[in-house]
Amino acid sequence: MPYRAPLADFRFLFEHVIGLDRVRATDRFAEAGADVTDAVLTEAARLAEEVLAPLQRPGDLHPARLDGDVVRTPPGYAEAYRAIAEGGWIGIAAPEGVGGMGLPMTVATAVNEMMAGACLSLQLNPLMTQGQIEALDHHGSPEMQALYLPRLVTGEWCGTMNLTEPQAGSDVGALRTRAEPNGDGTYAITGQKIYITWGDNDFTANVCHLVLARLPDGAPGTKGISLFMVPKFIPDADGNPGKRNSLRVVSLEHKLGLHGSPTAVMDYDGATGWLVGAPHGGMAAMFTMMNNARLGVGMQGVGVAEAAFQHALAYARDRRQGRVIAGDTDAIADHADVRRMLMAMKADTFAARAIGLSCAVAIDMARATGDEDWAARAGLLTPIAKAFGTDTGVEVAEAGIQVHGGMGYIEETGAAQFLRDVRVTAIYEGTNGIQAMDLVGRKMMDGGEAAFRLLEEIEKNAEGARANFPNMAGATWAAAETLREATEMMLTREMNDRFAGAVPYLRAFARVLGADAHLRAARAEGGTGPRSTLARFYIKRLLPEYAPLLVHMREGAAELYAMTAADLAP
Repeated sequence: MPYRAPLADFRFLFEHVIGLDRVRATDRFAEAGADVTDAVLTEAARLAEEVLAPLQRPGDLHPARLDGDVVRTPPGYAEAYRAIAEGGWIGIAAPEGVGGMGLPMTVATAVNEMMAGACLSLQLNPLMTQGQIEALDHHGSPEMQALYLPRLVTGEWCGTMNLTEPQAGSDVGALRTRAEPNGDGTYAITGQKIYITWGDNDFTANVCHLVLARLPDGAPGTKGISLFMVPKFIPDADGNPGKRNSLRVVSLEHKLGLHGSPTAVMDYDGATGWLVGAPHGGMAAMFTMMNNARLGVGMQGVGVAEAAFQHALAYARDRRQGRVIAGDTDAIADHADVRRMLMAMKADTFAARAIGLSCAVAIDMARATGDEDWAARAGLLTPIAKAFGTDTGVEVAEAGIQVHGGMGYIEETGAAQFLRDVRVTAIYEGTNGIQAMDLVGRKMMDGGEAAFRLLEEIEKNAEGARANFPNMAGATWAAAETLREATEMMLTREMNDRFAGAVPYLRAFARVLGADAHLRAARAEGGTGPRSTLARFYIKRLLPEYAPLLVHMREGAAELYAMTAADLAP
């Protein structure tokens, strides 16, 4: 089953659900009209379908490998990467002053989703570079920006981020990598980093590593961490790759999936690096990169969900088995339980896509207007978009295997690869548990104001829909009001009680956001048509999950510690 980019969904969401018109009304993005965005999406869809999608299976069968000091990438990856770079897709949201398109993050997010759905292993490379462009644009010195940004935007060079160390997983503050001043404005970086996505390749002239390390006077924990640019090849006076730096790929990880993407163990042995941003300000600089990466990863989940759904639907429409009671064919797509799975897959993918694009709209509005309320909304939606998007990718890919039945467990069908590839997205860029704790912790430091404003909008939309859609509107309003009450309760609790209920709370919030998106879609369609039918399915059958999720949230942490770790052992 060839991948087909969901252009109709993007166009519909842009025009009727997420409010892209507000972004286009700003001075910064005034030129991103419907004709421009439609042309961009159409061309990106062609690239995804014709260039990237054919590499999905070969990348899994012929994985990246370490050959001495060189990482060999799967056949076709170099040519496809050049197509991405030459098309300007890496710099789609980058400033025009450094060669980027300067388009809204919302458009870039849609493009990234299509590329991820077509071939996630390769799409990871430009996504990392886009994050590095963002970090350098905000925190790099003028000299560093002039040297690196144009080359990153064109794809001549690519970027990575190096956070994790063997003894310090999500606890970044426990890192041991050192940065010693060389006396000439550069630093000697020494340490080992693990899980470095696209730590090396054989198709770009340079690989630019952003590395977290501690200066000699750096305090313990995250407050003493600085960020450094450590390129594979040290640029010469003309900005061309010169002497090889003192860093190397020790090994490539043997992974469950994403075999085409080299995940490296990196060793830095007195490598030359340049400080990015202020001393000891590394976490702030890195989070500039990570926040956009988290939205990008959420949309990777959505992209894989779309691809897995298409794959399962094609199989279900073709496979004949058993006696079909209803429907107009004798294919398994007309069995009630298979139809249930297919509709749930499509409904959740639409909801997750709408949440991710709504987050991107908030980012664009914050950039274009400087409005703190938009920035707060972007911050609130980021962990939800990342966690729900990737959870949806995992769940839809798993359901896709189930739709295939026994053939889903056979590698030749390709159904299993979607699940193997997408599974890590719920882990990297901050596990989904960490996203949930961020939501109920840092993102609620405003007393819940950003959450309450968003819930007010959902209730207002539901009120406006009551006349024509009383059942769907009533259910959505009630869910939003219950979530408001749960949020008020959450704010009164000790932090560990919040953390104990964080994951179900985030999931409940996503369910309500999804209902709002589906309701808006039904209103725009007029109540008759496939989007309205899907909205009724989501609101009647999937939205009600919010209630038991909030029951779970309210229970707090006490019972979790009623048993010791020893009690849990067999």
